[in-house]
Amino acid sequence: MNKLKVLYEDNHLIVVIKPFNVLSQGDSTGDLSIMDQVKAYIKEKYHKPGNVYLGLVHRLDRPVGGIMVFARSSKAASRLCKCFNEHQISKKYLAIVHGKMESEKGEWKDLLEKGKDGNTHVSPHGKEAILEYEVLDYNKQENCSLVSVNLKTGRHHQIRVQFASRGHYLLGDQRYGVLDHTQISLFAYQLCFPHPITKEELFFQTFPEKKNHWTKFTL
Repeated sequence: MNKLKVLYEDNHLIVVIKPFNVLSQGDSTGDLSIMDQVKAYIKEKYHKPGNVYLGLVHRLDRPVGGIMVFARSSKAASRLCKCFNEHQISKKYLAIVHGKMESEKGEWKDLLEKGKDGNTHVSPHGKEAILEYEVLDYNKQENCSLVSVNLKTGRHHQIRVQFASRGHYLLGDQRYGVLDHTQISLFAYQLCFPHPITKEELFFQTFPEKKNHWTKFTL
């Protein structure tokens, strides 16, 4: 098991980095999740007897790495969930996408619907999905762009689908891009939100390791 990377912790919450290809929470596969790892960390560090409370307030897709916050009390969990529902939390992602973007920055609005096959599609019957993007760099030799994505809504596979539907699939996206068996280039690198108890604004930023497609850019 990889050593848990903790960015912040107090009695109310804990902020960690979820590695690529690790579940946010347990599922039918029985594979170890980041939630399992955080519970084990708290139990060992604070010598907690019995079960450890940990509130899941948001998720990252299994292939995606990046910053996650968990609640350590039910009060913090309800308040953090309210912040997410009321869009008081800022979530930004780094993505490497195929091709050169037509504009340096922009906002996209689509209607997305999750199909029975588990894939999400642009559909007139879908729910509104909004994101803002800004191009940080372009690698001409590899014909790919590094973009920062400010996620305004949290639809299933939203970033992957909105970029792929415009011909800019994410590198390493085996579902909506090219099946090349490389790691998806999507990382939750910024998280900003008010502390659920003190109301202090907390800001976290970290970058993915220089591996796989991330070596194509200077981060």
